[in-house]
Amino acid sequence: MQLAESIDIEVPPERVYRFFERMAENYLRWHPDHQAFRWMDGRGLATGSRFHLEERIGGKDLARTMVITRLEAGRLLEFAPDHWFIRLLMPRLRFRMVPRGARNCRLEAEIHVRTGPLGAWLNRREFDAVRRHMREECENLKGIVETEA
Repeated sequence: MQLAESIDIEVPPERVYRFFERMAENYLRWHPDHQAFRWMDGRGLATGSRFHLEERIGGKDLARTMVITRLEAGRLLEFAPDHWFIRLLMPRLRFRMVPRGARNCRLEAEIHVRTGPLGAWLNRREFDAVRRHMREECENLKGIVETEA
């Protein structure tokens, strides 16, 4: 199952990517339910870098350590939970910046979750809260990067 959200942004993809490069500065202002962010190894946005985040989704506090698994500068950021068991259930999260002309892009956010129809139905409230959070993150990121442009 894939949870997905996207939004058109009136800045080039590289500007959106820069937002992620400065995540330690941007995380708390990105969404009011974001609580904490820190790089675990000091390398910042690089394949293999680990980071810890805390947020509140659907009334539940969540804390995760993630590892960056794939990067394409100015285009793609992919990461996964650092813990092997959580990664079995949620193998990847991705932000893709797709160019739309010379000065615009489409931000695509995805969370891949391994669950069947019964699991999706049983956890529908949690998944709805995650979808809402993803939509708000996309809208907020758009507002931040367009305002700073």
